[in-house]
Amino acid sequence: MSARGKDIASGPVRTSRKRAGLWAVSWVSVLLLLTGATSLINGNQVPVGGSANSPTASAEPLSSVSLTFDAGRASQMEAARILKEHGLRGTFFIDSGFVGAPDYMTADNLHSLAADQNEIGGHTVTLADVTSVEPDEASRQICNDRANLTDWGFKVTSFAYPFAASTPKSEELVAACGYNSARGLGEITTPVDCVGCAAVETVRPADPFRTRATSEVGSNWTLADLEATVAQAEKAGGWLQLTFYDVDNSGSPRSISPALFEQFATWLAAKTQQGTMAVRTVHDVVGGVAKPVVNGPVAAPAAPGQNAIRNPGLEIAGKYGLPQCWQVSSYGKNAVVLSTLTPGHTGAVARRLDVTEYASGDAKLLPVLDLGACAPSVSTGHSYSLRAWYQSTAKTQFEVYYRNKLGTWTYWTASPWFAANTSYEQAVWDTPPVPAGAEAISFGMNLFSDGQLATDDYEMYDTVGAPSP
Repeated sequence: MSARGKDIASGPVRTSRKRAGLWAVSWVSVLLLLTGATSLINGNQVPVGGSANSPTASAEPLSSVSLTFDAGRASQMEAARILKEHGLRGTFFIDSGFVGAPDYMTADNLHSLAADQNEIGGHTVTLADVTSVEPDEASRQICNDRANLTDWGFKVTSFAYPFAASTPKSEELVAACGYNSARGLGEITTPVDCVGCAAVETVRPADPFRTRATSEVGSNWTLADLEATVAQAEKAGGWLQLTFYDVDNSGSPRSISPALFEQFATWLAAKTQQGTMAVRTVHDVVGGVAKPVVNGPVAAPAAPGQNAIRNPGLEIAGKYGLPQCWQVSSYGKNAVVLSTLTPGHTGAVARRLDVTEYASGDAKLLPVLDLGACAPSVSTGHSYSLRAWYQSTAKTQFEVYYRNKLGTWTYWTASPWFAANTSYEQAVWDTPPVPAGAEAISFGMNLFSDGQLATDDYEMYDTVGAPSP
């Protein structure tokens, strides 16, 4: 989630062959011959191989295609409209913490999907790589996403790994959270990639918590590529999962045009009439009941007098050139670069933001907007003392965000400005009382002009019992 609503394991890691860039799992028995599929909302029954308004073929098809959609992008509602017109259904994997955010679906959109017999599945709360976070955070991301979606009235049995990244440990976590299956990416051969891979997933996958799918369908795919991928699966016999992200005219690598999707849906609907291929949701193929909801472990606020910030000195290196537990966040029109300074205010390093080409917005370094591993938990009604050492060529301030129970991050408030300093000074500011519904906060010192800002040695305390600055 963006600023002011605009920016903000164990075992080998398995990822797709074309892993998407970062934005900052035992199966129940599967029956080959299904005679009916349970709707994932309100308990209605829907015929397999068609929508609620379309008849099934008289003979059960030997092969199945599942059309899956990742992250709950708003553009996918156009795909849903096309599916409905052609009597087809899909599985939509949702990051519940992004529901209602710009460019993402609303809760009403999800209910509309389910009313049209599409499946709602899980994709973590905040699009988390569950192989790169600690186990408790991975559990919160996986379990709490399913809990949120269940609370909204959906029967959630299917999961898809963000970035197609999984390990044996994360597969165990997905199973422990009550899912019946989990999908990877990039492990089925297509005309586009994965030469030499399998032509299709088996109906009873060898690893139900890492089911094989094609790579994500994007702007480099053609109608011929889609048709050939389905045709090879039909010939091999089994289960094919195709995955889509944006369905729009942006031309971005992760999108296909509505016109192409319409052409493919028209061809696929006609294909199902031949009786050898059916379009089913993932749940249709996997089967099984919706298991009880399991919540992830609670991240408690720091004790009085304890610094709530992880890696406060920015000394521990993380991924992508960032300090562990920290991310760069920006919005508006500007260019930002994060660099490392040696030495720091204390310790070996500090970090510096350089902002150029400034026209609007701001940029900042702040604790990762997660579910508790990095973002510090808080207590409603309490105030918190925020502190950091800084030197800068321009004025700066603390920008503060909060997370609610669903895992959604929202801009909260900002401190008064702190003056530019050529040597390190400590910025100290007490927040207002934390609003009702807030479970965690994240904060950083920002630049809202061209300039340089070096920071180090962050602290955050409940004002009750906080040490003197």
